[in-house]
Amino acid sequence: MKYFGFLIVFIFTLILAVGLSVKLGPVPPLGYLMDPFHGFWQNSYSEDETVKKSVKITGLEAEVKINYDENLIPHIFAQNEHDLMMAQGYVTARHRLWQMEFQTRAAAGRIAEIVGPVALEFDRMQRRKGLGYGAEAGLEYIKNNDPETLSLIEAYASGVNQYIDQMDMGELPVEYKLLDYRPEPWTPYKTVLLLKYMADMLVGDKDVEYTHLRKVLGEAGMNKFFPDYPGVNDPVIEMDKKWDFIPLEVQRPEGLDYPDFSILQEALPDPEPGVGSNNWAVSGAKTQSGNPILANDPHLGLNLPSLWFTLQLSTPAYTVKGASLPGALGVISGFNEDIAWGVTNATRDVRDWYSIEFKDENRLEYRYNDQWIQSTHRIEEIAVQGDSAFLDTVIYTHYGPVMYDHSFMPNKQKVNFALKWTALDGSNEQRTFLDLNRAKDHDDFIAALDHFTAPAQNFAFASKEGDIALKVQGKFPLKWPEQGKYLMDGNDARYEWTGYIPNEQNPATLNPDRGFVSSANQYSVGSDYPYYIFDDSFEEYRNRRINSRLTEMQDISVEDIKSLQFDDYNLHAAEVLPVMLNYLTADSSQVFESPATALIDTLSRWDFYADPEKTAPVIFDIWWEKLRSSVWRKLSEIPGAIVLPDNYRTAKFLIETPNDSIFDQAATNAKVETASDHIESTFFEAVEEWSTLVEKDENLNWYRYKGTSILHLVPNFAAFSHQNIKTGGGKSIINATSSRHGASWRMVVELGDKVNAFGIYPGGQSGNPGSKFYDNMIPLWAEGKYLDFGLRSSDQTEHLLYSTTMVPN
Repeated sequence: MKYFGFLIVFIFTLILAVGLSVKLGPVPPLGYLMDPFHGFWQNSYSEDETVKKSVKITGLEAEVKINYDENLIPHIFAQNEHDLMMAQGYVTARHRLWQMEFQTRAAAGRIAEIVGPVALEFDRMQRRKGLGYGAEAGLEYIKNNDPETLSLIEAYASGVNQYIDQMDMGELPVEYKLLDYRPEPWTPYKTVLLLKYMADMLVGDKDVEYTHLRKVLGEAGMNKFFPDYPGVNDPVIEMDKKWDFIPLEVQRPEGLDYPDFSILQEALPDPEPGVGSNNWAVSGAKTQSGNPILANDPHLGLNLPSLWFTLQLSTPAYTVKGASLPGALGVISGFNEDIAWGVTNATRDVRDWYSIEFKDENRLEYRYNDQWIQSTHRIEEIAVQGDSAFLDTVIYTHYGPVMYDHSFMPNKQKVNFALKWTALDGSNEQRTFLDLNRAKDHDDFIAALDHFTAPAQNFAFASKEGDIALKVQGKFPLKWPEQGKYLMDGNDARYEWTGYIPNEQNPATLNPDRGFVSSANQYSVGSDYPYYIFDDSFEEYRNRRINSRLTEMQDISVEDIKSLQFDDYNLHAAEVLPVMLNYLTADSSQVFESPATALIDTLSRWDFYADPEKTAPVIFDIWWEKLRSSVWRKLSEIPGAIVLPDNYRTAKFLIETPNDSIFDQAATNAKVETASDHIESTFFEAVEEWSTLVEKDENLNWYRYKGTSILHLVPNFAAFSHQNIKTGGGKSIINATSSRHGASWRMVVELGDKVNAFGIYPGGQSGNPGSKFYDNMIPLWAEGKYLDFGLRSSDQTEHLLYSTTMVPN
């Protein structure tokens, strides 16, 4: 049955891969694929059926022992850090080689090499962002400043490559066989590139959209719809925090006004709105045990293989465990015997755009400060499977790469725009995580963060000593108010960043009086913080729910924290739905007929928990989306790239100013429309859509409507994916599980004399779809359950799957 089931999966996937209208690549060599010794049959075995008890590794200084627990989580025991990193590289490649390489190919803009012209524009976009350039700068920075870290990165790469060299062709991941290509050697450059790729995943800006909207709405309209400071603010750092430093002076230049760019073009993709990440730490004063507890759940795209690979790394000096990124060294979110830490995105504006005027069509010089200065040309040769290579010339200025020009996403004004982004600077994020893995206390924690540039992150911390802390860390440019909110004139030096906020002045807190620290992608600080902070995607709901609950909770247990991570309460609905219902039913003469009466009754009785079997969340979601679209219909009809006010701003107008002019539609002259009119008309539209949906699915509920899916990294490989998973939550909910995003890793750690730790993620340790460890954690994750994730000793035999010893060659 095992072979038959995998064969069905394989045939279905093969049909998808070679038969769809958007072709993924060449027809795979079926003879090779069907070879019983090297083909897909070999991928039907789970790792515990193909155990190598001993492997020889060149460059090891001593033996390394690897114990796999019952969930295929490796626990690596080495005598020194060099051997530890070499072993991590080898082990990670054994289970996630294709994923490691695919993700770095995506970062480098090299997907067309394996799937053909369909990926060409994606590859061009990646290269024009400068990710490869930034990785080169990062690697050069490490070479010049941190030979110790470079040595460990090289050891990791050696481990990966020795696995590739030793791998039997039958062990080759099935994706290579389906797409008919082979793995390349791993390099230190790829490790740095992977971390740049993470920065790219977590950064966004709306400079193009805001510039266009500013021309239409004016300054007053922008301040009304898109204010710099949130209307409600329960910030990352407690509101009453006192800042005990003298800030650097930043002044807006006199007589400066933004140029009038009327850009009608597509903007770069941004991170998914309404999802993000949570972390918090509570002090021992609020817990049952008297020990601090830390929790982290980063919300990212739900994919298979999972973004994360969990492991334990041990030397005589330290033992660390948690979630690693395949391709990067150490643990990214985790704990050791003394501390725990977790990360969320800080959503800071660290990416700006400058117009570039070239002297002539050769683009060898561009105007800066009314002088012509030399540009740099970088020829990007993009290999295309089944076609000739594509040559793309990317111009680099002192700001950064010119992304928008006459050949890539051109605009009607024929203006070139260069990207300035902190991720393109030389930096050493890898050092941060290596130092965190070894850290003993808060001082070590702060010192480790000093190496971290991008992406901007909120690092939560707890220690066995009882400290809890949080720091907003990144390389943040000094900006005057509104600098970088709109497209800027690259010739005018007054628009330049003048420097960076010193690390020691980044927002941070240690042992606050309230007894907890937390972040959920909200605004970082209160209004007293002396530097300008802006981003277009700060979160307004999850953070307030988390802080409210943590304020109320006392005698907190680990189980309480687990429950809070899986909390399905929809604060957005709780604040706006009663208002919507009041407007709808305010007219006593209004007569509702079935099914409208049934929907009103369901919504009126809803407790605002978005649990999987409920129908009220579906009705609310349908109604809200129609209501928001109706309110902003005039705005959405503006041609070109724009963005609409978010859910919080929309709800604020509905609740506080229902007679605002924004609700009046210019096309209807019979009456001045108010919020009430939109609420009533869209309710009946929602009733109609609900009726249509239940005709197709009479058992429709929240999880079936939401359709949470965990897709393979190649979306057309549907047979390697999981769809319509039964789980609750949603956007702007603590359990921020939407259709394609959610908690990519949940961790809870209690720090005492003995560390108690629990973790789970939506996938499995294996990258092989034929393995029983490919997706075995998904059911537990969907139900809010956890694995016991405690530290293991090298001689521990409970729940041991198998062991491997690496010996020096």
